[in-house]
Amino acid sequence: MTLSCIQQPHEHLDANLTDGVLTLAINRPKAKNALYGELYLWIAKALDEADVDKDVRVVILRGADADFSAGNDMQDFMKSAAMKDQIRPQDGPPFVLLKSAAQFSKPLIVAVRGVAIGIGVTILLHADLVYTDHTAVFQIPFVSLGLSPEGASSKLLVKQAGYHQAAELLLTAQKFNSEKALQIGLVNSIEEDAYAKAAQQAQTLAALPLASLVQSKALMKHNVKEIVEWIDHEAEIFMQRVGSPEMMEAVGAFMQKRKPDFTQFN
Repeated sequence: MTLSCIQQPHEHLDANLTDGVLTLAINRPKAKNALYGELYLWIAKALDEADVDKDVRVVILRGADADFSAGNDMQDFMKSAAMKDQIRPQDGPPFVLLKSAAQFSKPLIVAVRGVAIGIGVTILLHADLVYTDHTAVFQIPFVSLGLSPEGASSKLLVKQAGYHQAAELLLTAQKFNSEKALQIGLVNSIEEDAYAKAAQQAQTLAALPLASLVQSKALMKHNVKEIVEWIDHEAEIFMQRVGSPEMMEAVGAFMQKRKPDFTQFN
């Protein structure tokens, strides 16, 4: 076994490999599993290693307990924003993770409980199977933060949900529930126990010929190169918005617990 996520566990990512199924569980409950630079890269590394490890046949990504992910940790995001000119946009940790998920060749299952915000929704577009429960609350908040879509969501969500549904979610930045997620095809089904369903399906897949699974996925996702290029394109636009007056107003309003006023920028 060569998986560093198991050999050298991360404090905020639980990893378990059983019968060919690698389960990665984000474990930062006090922050609702909000992600930060090092954790993004650790999950990306786990996916990259799992993709070439012969002992891994399927990966499940989930939260360790009640939430999937509240998205980007705000304090870490502000630190990263201050140093945005030091790295290329496409090399930012969130985009590295999204590209690892997009290029993962084996079956990737995501199970969602509680909050799925920002990248917690975007990464679902790169999964093969997604299961949720009735506790889940989804949101793609980037426009309300003075930012723009990430992770090829402007392309994938339109393709998956249709333009009008995608526009409603991306432009209004409103929260939506499991029923809405199912209606637009963001998830496969709503389960009483999403984690158990994900584990069951992973076991089913792990018993099938891996070469056939990989080839079938490659045929369905034949445009991976195009998607990765679009992730990089969105990253450039996203990072242009970072530090914008609108973003700073959104962050200031969040910190001051008030409603932002974007009319001053029109």
